[in-house]
Amino acid sequence: MTKYKKGKVVRGTVTGIENYGIFISLDEYYSGLIHISEISHSFVKDINNFVKIGETIYVEILDVDDESCHLKLSIKNIVYKIKAKSNKKKIVETKHGFHTLAYKLPGWINQSLKKFQNNEKI
Repeated sequence: MTKYKKGKVVRGTVTGIENYGIFISLDEYYSGLIHISEISHSFVKDINNFVKIGETIYVEILDVDDESCHLKLSIKNIVYKIKAKSNKKKIVETKHGFHTLAYKLPGWINQSLKKFQNNEKI
């Protein structure tokens, strides 16, 4: 019995783009095609505006052919883009806020002025 079933949403990698659709590799045995009619509900002028080769996306399985290990796929009814994990950290305000900068700024200015007066690089 196959692990791929009609209606299931799985991850795949874009391996090719043609005028008529997108080729997807799901694993070492199964691959599939997203026909151009299954990309969007509106007119698709350029498939390259939706995916790039090598990109990992989610796809919905429309049909499975276990003999040929080929799947008919769709992205038009799902959120297919996989969002990249962000390394951004939330900024946490301290209780001192900008007071620390205001306290340190005069010292930094004096230090820079002394360097400037001694013809040193700042």
